This record gives sequence, structure tokens and C-alpha cells, in this order.
Amino acid sequence: MTSTDNINIKIGIKIRLLRTKLRYSQEKLAELSELNKNSIGAIERGESKPTIDTLERIAKALNIELKELVDVSKIDLN
Repeated sequence: MTSTDNINIKIGIKIRLLRTKLRYSQEKLAELSELNKNSIGAIERGESKPTIDTLERIAKALNIELKELVDVSKIDLN
């Protein structure tokens, strides 16, 4: 697994954690970020490599700054 794969997995985990903390469904987050529900699912599973624009839209929908979303230093995959 490459470091890029790890980052995508960690970002996906963080999005899922933030989304569930807000009690948003994937559908709700997709609606708020103007993305497809399947895209949200793929990002959360680390199967997708979201663009900065996509991450910005998700961050805005979660009411956080992009820098907070991409700070995955506290996400441990072990």
C-alpha cells in the first residue's frame, strides 16, 4: 500500500467520523456537498482519489475548513 493510498483511506475515515458525528447520512452529505452518494461512499472507503475541489465541497458541507479535513495526523490505520 502506498502513502497516497494511506492518505486516501485516512481522509475517508475522517469524513465518515465527522459525518456520523453530525448524524448525517451519506445521502445528506452528498446533497450538501452537491456530490453523488456513491462518490461519498467511495471516498469514505478510500477507493476514490478526491480532488481538492471535492474535498473543499465536503469540508464546507461539514462546516469545517479544508485544512482541518485533510489533517489526518491523528488517524491511525493500525
